[in-house]
Parts: sequence; structure tokens; C-alpha cells
Amino acid sequence: MIALVDCNSFYASCEQVFRPDLQHKPVVVLSNNDGCIIAANKEAKTLTEIPMFQPVFKIKKILDLHNVVCFSSNYTLYSDMSRRVMDTLKTFSPLVEEYSIDESFVDLSFYHPEELVEIAHKIKDIIYKNTGIPVGVGIAKTKSLAKLANKFAKKIPENDNVFVIDSDEKRNYLLQSLKVKDIWGVGRKHAIRLNNKNITTALEFANLPVAWIRKEMTVIGERLWRELNNMSCLEMLSVPHAKKGIGTAKSFGKKLTDYHLIAESCSYYVAEVADLLRQQQSAASQIEVFLTTNYHSDTDKQYQNKIIIALDSPTNSTIVLTQKALMGLKKIFKSGYRYKKVGINLSQLVPENQIQMNLFTPYHKSESKELTQVMDAINSKYGKNKVKLATVGNRENEWALIKEHRSPRYTTQWHELLTIGKPSRSACSKDTISS
Repeated sequence: MIALVDCNSFYASCEQVFRPDLQHKPVVVLSNNDGCIIAANKEAKTLTEIPMFQPVFKIKKILDLHNVVCFSSNYTLYSDMSRRVMDTLKTFSPLVEEYSIDESFVDLSFYHPEELVEIAHKIKDIIYKNTGIPVGVGIAKTKSLAKLANKFAKKIPENDNVFVIDSDEKRNYLLQSLKVKDIWGVGRKHAIRLNNKNITTALEFANLPVAWIRKEMTVIGERLWRELNNMSCLEMLSVPHAKKGIGTAKSFGKKLTDYHLIAESCSYYVAEVADLLRQQQSAASQIEVFLTTNYHSDTDKQYQNKIIIALDSPTNSTIVLTQKALMGLKKIFKSGYRYKKVGINLSQLVPENQIQMNLFTPYHKSESKELTQVMDAINSKYGKNKVKLATVGNRENEWALIKEHRSPRYTTQWHELLTIGKPSRSACSKDTISS
């Protein structure tokens, strides 16, 4: 049996863990640059007047009216809280698959079926005790059914955030109540095609002939059909697949016209993606740099461009990647525009122990693996960017994202620890939003 453990309103819950005064109050988390709402707790979700993904400045009056508390995204905090949830899950099973930052599949096949309800409640309670994060637990024979069970665990209050599909009666009941468009893995086009065939529920989909599914929805549809019929097709992954590409693109805190500031931000983001590249022990064969103005603006002149550079040989050296990225940036930059965003993409990744070197490219000391390892070790011990390239500069406050309402990074920064007995440093509030 497989459990899907899903954190409830994860980003907002992380903020409420360290702000108990916000329990039962509407809380939302904003996107980069505090642009729009990307997450909300259940109290905020009940306020139907608050649309998700709307620019905050357009709905500020509504937020003020309902005393909604807003936070800038604090991914350092969310990532560390996620790790703590995963660590707790690993005390229940040696095989835990981290599906996303707030969802994990847990192999419970070695528990007796009659123990599963009790185990599910224990998982929920101990995670809450250890981290303060509420979770829902759905258990079934397959991943797809576990996902469905988790949905109903949260949807019906009487389930107390736990639901186990341990009989065909329960499976059929849930499939009958689920529309095909809501099945995990069924896209919009397939949902329309199924509806045109008068297949409207997941149960009707599961009762279709497998030959029809294979013909109309390929092997992917057949895999989903089998999963809904209690035949496990999606294996548990103990180690996540290595990413095939790694990139980042973030808006500047304000529009930039100065090439040198843009180059500093570009160098900073190259260092970020190169670090991720080394963490998964890969090297990139190609780097893409792109630059764009704000295409939503009616007043700014518009320009966007990108360049893809093939590297002489695959590398994960921050120094080499930064050199290539800045060469590319120089070629696509044009003066006279107010730029909004720069981005980096690394692609054609290969394992770092399978790099094919180029006989005609001279080796340079800056590509030294030992040098990179020393820089990584110092930054890991003393904090991000304690050692960095000079091209990153020291003017981050002139281009970095706006994070006016970011909460402290309570669990990873010594100088931002929660202080007991004294008011916590306020991350944001209705007052700061409306000021």
C-alpha cells in the first residue's frame, strides 16, 4: 500500500508555525516581487472575493477589508520545513518519494492492512507535533488512488484528514464522485474527448475497455486506467530523476537600464544554477541567456532576445559558466531599454563523471574542480555567497527581488532565530500592505 502525504496550505502553514497569533486568520503568500497571490490558507480561500494570481495592487482594498495577512515568498524557510516533514516520514518507511515540496509518497507495504488507519493518523499527528505543519494522508494500492484518497481525506471533515481505500466499495464510491477532468494525469483535451463520449466520471473511465483507452489515449492513458483499477504501474522512486535542464529567471526589483547591474544579477543567477548543477552531479553542455523588457507595459519600448552558447566541453564550473553567460549577455544587450528580467538556462546535461573532454581546448586553472569544491565548502559552512566571483558585485539591493513582507528565515539563519518572550520581527501585516 502507498500513502500520499500532502501538507495543507503548505506555504501559509509554514508562516503560521512561527506566528501562532495568525491561527484561524486569513493568510496569503505572494509571488516573486510581491506581484500576486500564489498560496492561501483555508480561511483566505473561503473569501471568494480574493482571486488567486491577480496582481496585489489591484486587490489591495479587498485584502485590507478582510484583514488578510500577506507574506513575501520565503523559499529558504519552506524548503527547510519540507525537509523536516520528509525526515519525519522516513521514520515510518525506508522508501519515501519526494514528489514536490509539499507532497510525498510513502511505501507502507510492510504494514498489516488492518494497521493502516492507525498508521495514517500517527503519521499526521507526529508530523504536526514535530513541525507544526498539518497534513492529509491518503492510502491506497496505487499512487493515483492514493492521490484520490488524499483529496477526500481533506475534503470531508469527518475523515479527519485521513482516508484509506481498502475495499472496492470505497474505490468505486470515490471514482463515481470524481469528474474525469479532475483525474490526476488527465489533460484538458482528453477530458473533452471523454466528455464527448459521455464519459463524465472517473468510474466510467475505469470501466472502459482497455483496448479503447490504449488506442485513444496511448500507453499513458492505459497506465492511468490500470492505476485506477488497482494495478500499480507508477513505481516508487527512492532517488529523484536527475533534471534534464536547470534554469532560473527572476524579475528585477525595479526596471534596469545599466548593463553592469544586469551583468551582476546575471552572474548571481549563474552561480545559483551552477550550484544546483553540482548538487545533482551533472555538467552542462549548453547555456542560454535571455533578457526582456516588461511586455505588459504600455509606455516602455519593448525588446527581448536570447542567445544559446555551446560549451567547448560540459562543465559545472561557476567561473566558466559565468564567463560564457556574460559573453552572451553582451551580445544581446541593447542600450535604451528598461529591462525587467534576465534568465539563465543550462541544458544538454550529462553526468559529471562522463564528461567528454575537448583535445583542442586548453585547460585553465579556473576550471579546477578542487577550487570549486573549496568555494562550495566555504559557502556551505558560512552562508550563501560568502565567497563569490567579483562579477557578482555588491549592489544586490539595486536589482534584487522586492520582498517587503518576507518573514525571517527562522530555521536556517542564526541572526533570524525566533525570540521567545519578545515580539517576533513582523514579516508583514495588513498595516504594512496598506501603508
